[in-house]
Amino acid sequence: MVTGRDLIATGWPEGPAVGLALAAAEKLRAAGLDEDSVRRELEKTRAAPDAPPDPALEPVARELRRLRGDAEGGASEHALRDEPRPYGVWGPDLIEPGATAQMENAMRLPVSVGGALMPDAHLGYGLPVGGVLATEGVVIPWAVGVDIACRMRLSVYDVSLDLLEDRREDLTEALLRNTNFGAGSKYKEGRRPEHEVLDDPAWEATAFLRGLKDTGQAQLGTSGSGNHFVEWGVFEALEAADGEDGEAFVPGRRYLALLSHSGSRGVGFKIANRYSKRAKDKHPELDKSVADLAWLDLTSEEGEEYWLSMQLAGRFASANHAVIHDKVSRALGEEVLTKVENHHNFLWKEEWDGREVLVHRKGATPAGRGVMGVIPGSMGDPGYVVRGRGDERSINSAAHGAGRRMSRTQAFRTLSEERWRGYLAERGITLIGGSLDEAPEAYKDVEAVVSLQGDLVDLVGKFTPKIVRMDAGSGPRRKKRK
Repeated sequence: MVTGRDLIATGWPEGPAVGLALAAAEKLRAAGLDEDSVRRELEKTRAAPDAPPDPALEPVARELRRLRGDAEGGASEHALRDEPRPYGVWGPDLIEPGATAQMENAMRLPVSVGGALMPDAHLGYGLPVGGVLATEGVVIPWAVGVDIACRMRLSVYDVSLDLLEDRREDLTEALLRNTNFGAGSKYKEGRRPEHEVLDDPAWEATAFLRGLKDTGQAQLGTSGSGNHFVEWGVFEALEAADGEDGEAFVPGRRYLALLSHSGSRGVGFKIANRYSKRAKDKHPELDKSVADLAWLDLTSEEGEEYWLSMQLAGRFASANHAVIHDKVSRALGEEVLTKVENHHNFLWKEEWDGREVLVHRKGATPAGRGVMGVIPGSMGDPGYVVRGRGDERSINSAAHGAGRRMSRTQAFRTLSEERWRGYLAERGITLIGGSLDEAPEAYKDVEAVVSLQGDLVDLVGKFTPKIVRMDAGSGPRRKKRK
């Protein structure tokens, strides 16, 4: 079977063209061509990219034509497009100009082929949080983000809601004793939970990942700072739908539920920093406005390593939630009826616009047809379980939450702690930890965000928080005295 190294050895240009050629080869094989015929078709395309012999070869032909233009004195491979590619926007009135500018810069990248901006979008690094970016043949580590595979998990219990009042102290204690929050939080040896993810062979794939396993062992079952949480609440089924590994929701019924938000912790952070730096080192000519969106060819050694490492971080993040939910459930003494979970900082290979693309969702929920997900509100406001409608205009994506409407610094400077505490008290919400920068006022109106996505998702259920556990935070940052 033809490989990337084979193609480079026969004169193919290193970079996205190789990845696109391999993707085209897979499609030709699927259509019934033998290996010799596949090689011939690829070589015909390299020799005459203006007339590829099969429609499956058009993406690689397009890249070869672009490279030919560069060689003839056209724009360099790092030159941004004069105008951004078209992309879908939901709720533009809710999105700050800076986030829109970031998205437009991303759509000027020579490697971008599609994009979308969700109504919860706000400024991020490189790609805005709430941004979706599709590429062909390349991965952009910073378009996935630092907290790789940050995700939601909702566990639903078939028990009476009277528990929320009759055993409120027990529920609160279950969170206090079985969750661990904060930047760098970890479990000491002897108290570390176990999970099969620690036996994943991918930890041995590279020296770098071998060095990360200790971090994974220490942080398994922990949550970070900021907007990460574990909370008890009321889940109301709005329509019939199947969860995962369990029973279907009954419309109109209200259940006790546990909702968590966390990611791959130090494992993902170190992966993101390592490969974003590698990408920047490979593209020093990239315009400073998009320097954080430097890319790696998926078929390169670094690209393959990032893909492998990111996938492992995804499995680790899922295991992280599984450990938390298992510990809390055992403390309560109840079994989970069903669950829903999804990543929202990740990279997927998907079919879109008639071709295989790499979809970077940085703070966006997968919303392919029938795909279940969770869009949370804030510590004081409801969130929703949703089912995707598969809208290609959004690259099969939806918002991942309410989205910040002010920075953490601005929240500390302008919000009232008394008003924040009163808001929670009016709604009967117990808060363990938390800080003013996570107050509901710091976020957009989740009802407005959700209402703007009726073409992207169906609302399956509503989750209302009642007992919320978060990191206590460190308060506003103060300058050190000289």
